[in-house]
Amino acid sequence: MSNVKPVVVIAGVGAGGGTGAASALAFGKEGYSIALIARNADFLKTFVNELNGSGIDAASFPIASYAASDVRDAFKRIRSHFVKPSYAIRAAVYNTSHAVWKSFLDTTVEDVRAVTEANIDGGFAFAREAILEFKENPIDPRNGARGVLIHTGATGSLRGNKHTSAFSAGKHAVRALSQSLAKEFGKQNIHVAHAIIDGDIITPRLKGTRNDPEWEKNEAARLNPDSIAAGYLYLAKQDQSSWTWELDLRPAHESW
Repeated sequence: MSNVKPVVVIAGVGAGGGTGAASALAFGKEGYSIALIARNADFLKTFVNELNGSGIDAASFPIASYAASDVRDAFKRIRSHFVKPSYAIRAAVYNTSHAVWKSFLDTTVEDVRAVTEANIDGGFAFAREAILEFKENPIDPRNGARGVLIHTGATGSLRGNKHTSAFSAGKHAVRALSQSLAKEFGKQNIHVAHAIIDGDIITPRLKGTRNDPEWEKNEAARLNPDSIAAGYLYLAKQDQSSWTWELDLRPAHESW
């Protein structure tokens, strides 16, 4: 196994500075090659150049949408780029979402379709492709796993609130999918985990929106994407005697 380079597939990188980008850096520093899936092709190209420039082996696989067909096509391109037996997909992170913050009566059919595509259509397709890859892997003697699949959740994964009817429905679906897969594939030495991200993550975009220097400086009041990524790497390293299905991450001063 030492001659086979592990690959992590990360879907959902946004415009940088968030969980997806931080996870790519964390896994890259751990020796993984990085396959990035996202809709923002321009950012992907820039970010991959940055990763490669820092010595991390990375490639981008932009998609038009998170429709199942586009996700399957991305994996097809990933397999062509990271060719076996030199590479093996050992980790996969589904970090996508579609934010809809509207009252129920203002929520449109198009909103629901977009939430469904990002969470259910894309989530099922991503999980299926990742698990098919994992099933071909030998068991890693260090942790007893053939691979690890991580889904990024949110407060809305557990409870709805006003103006979150569509968003929470999508995140509930991802959590249910993750839980079902953990039950089904744990016995096949495939680790499936779900991370509840409960609070605002400090990103360049959110800093510009909030314009709140005190919030930015207070590490107890917001989530750090690098810390979330460290949690994901922790999940990937867990041995099979103590696999976490659900990891709940929130800042110390979150009003939960």
